[in-house]
Amino acid sequence: MVTVHLLHAGYAGDRVASSVVLVIDGDARIVIDPGMVARRSLILDPLAALGVAPESVSHVFLSHHHPDHTINVALFPEAEVVDFWARYVGDEWLDHDGDGYHLGAHSQLWLTPGHTDQDASLLVEADDATYAMTHAWWRADQTPEIDPLASDQASLETSRARLLAAADIVIPGHGAPFRTGRQR
Repeated sequence: MVTVHLLHAGYAGDRVASSVVLVIDGDARIVIDPGMVARRSLILDPLAALGVAPESVSHVFLSHHHPDHTINVALFPEAEVVDFWARYVGDEWLDHDGDGYHLGAHSQLWLTPGHTDQDASLLVEADDATYAMTHAWWRADQTPEIDPLASDQASLETSRARLLAAADIVIPGHGAPFRTGRQR
């Protein structure tokens, strides 16, 4: 069974919070972008409701290194942290295969530069749909079209096209999910 659960729909404006997601992929329990939220209970309470203890989270996936996506990583003391570059366990810095690296049987890292040069997305083949957790978009309405923080808008457009071709549902960096219109 592979499921995706939006723990917290993020937002960006006068205040900022990341979209925080849990993926259950077999034995893998993956939390994506446990960044800034108004209070930690907005991450921990939905996890508890799903029967997932912070200590049972096997991986934390970071789409990029901005604090609004990383600040609560320490809530998951047993997790392997995975970013675009490597995976981190305790005091070990371990290589991974880069684009296509699997965190679970149905969950893989895609390099998707644009918002930053170091952006990555997690593509998940769940039981109900294919999901992309990404900062290629900020919000459910796919705004801003031109990312004001983008390191390379052309690379961002390439990453967006790749994700739209593969995903049924996108969970953007700061918003609720949106359907891509992709036909399976």
